[in-house]
Amino acid sequence: MSRTDMKTSTTAGGMLQRIGSRITDKSAPPDDRAVRHWIGPEAFVHWTALRKWIDEFYPGVFDPDWLYGGKNRGWSLRYKQTKALCTLVPEYGRFSAIVVLGRVEREKFDARRYAWRPQLVKLYDEAKTYIDGKWLTVSVASTGDLHEVMDLLAMKRPPTSPGRPTPATSRKTSRR
Repeated sequence: MSRTDMKTSTTAGGMLQRIGSRITDKSAPPDDRAVRHWIGPEAFVHWTALRKWIDEFYPGVFDPDWLYGGKNRGWSLRYKQTKALCTLVPEYGRFSAIVVLGRVEREKFDARRYAWRPQLVKLYDEAKTYIDGKWLTVSVASTGDLHEVMDLLAMKRPPTSPGRPTPATSRKTSRR
């Protein structure tokens, strides 16, 4: 567990929260204001950018659906048509994207192994392989993390919007 996972703070309601805690009030799915308050303004910029990117590159394909996973898992926002593209998980002070890579996607990932950042390769290598694939939970804390998730999603399912570059081709990749 990283040091930031151990930090705690008090919310407006007086509850002590740990970084990474989930939204667990099951009375209603969180709206944008609640998500922004929970994950923080910096993480919300990345949250909004990723949602906008999905809407732009996959127009009319996904109707995001809030799912409640119980008091331990809380709320998550799933992008799914017949197969899931990803699930976004708002956590206290940050958010994560869950991307499941099936056999074909794992082959694509391995073919590009040295193009990914070392942190993602390590996460991939350490992820257990289930019958439906490897479940990667990628914490999005920086623009680099955000672009890597976009690259993963574009690799998993090529964008439907014609003439639009994928994130990897729309910026310099010399960082890799």
